[in-house]
Amino acid sequence: MCLAVPGQVKSISERDGTLMADVDFGGVRKDVCLQYVPDAVVGEYVVVHVGFAIQRLDEDSAKQTLANFEQLGILEEEFGAK
Repeated sequence: MCLAVPGQVKSISERDGTLMADVDFGGVRKDVCLQYVPDAVVGEYVVVHVGFAIQRLDEDSAKQTLANFEQLGILEEEFGAK
């Protein structure tokens, strides 16, 4: 299954001309491309699909979604063990 998952931007950098971020998905960190949401800032939540941030999301909605995904086992299915 391939879901869009909310995560918190922890750091932003440019790599080979591409805007990238280190994003935390409830304890799992991944590199994410920010080209579609270049105005995202550290601390903000973004919705990520197949390695690309596709929109920003408010913190309450992001945390609620992450909690629901974790309860359903979706985070482990998407990312493997923490």
